[in-house]
Amino acid sequence: MTLHKHQGQFTWDQVNILKYKEEGTHFKDITRQILFAGQPDLPCQWRYFEIAPGGHSTLERHHHLHVVMPIRGAGQALVGTEILALTLFDVVHIPSLAWHQFRATGSEPFGFLCLVPAERDRPERPNAGQLEDLKREPNIARFIRV
Repeated sequence: MTLHKHQGQFTWDQVNILKYKEEGTHFKDITRQILFAGQPDLPCQWRYFEIAPGGHSTLERHHHLHVVMPIRGAGQALVGTEILALTLFDVVHIPSLAWHQFRATGSEPFGFLCLVPAERDRPERPNAGQLEDLKREPNIARFIRV
């Protein structure tokens, strides 16, 4: 058994605060923590992401699905062709191959738990044509950051 005691300020003991991703300018002011890395009898990963005010995640999609629950602050998400206003403890299912991006919208950090398969595919960012298709919808064009 492993216990990660909550340390306050959305940190847990023995859990490192990691870079969201290693490189790129397609995201801003976001960190991640891996709360559960998976086991053979439960092959999933449970993560906590935190986006600073004004920050955002990468616009991307995957073959695997996600389940996300906000637990701090306020934010919005693009999921497929919908822009969702997220409040605490909402549950968002992100289907396979749905474009998605998260943004903090309040004056405090936006934090959310994310459940994914432990073994998953690498994220796909939109190419020029896919980005053009997404931007045909004015609300999406205003929302996304790349």
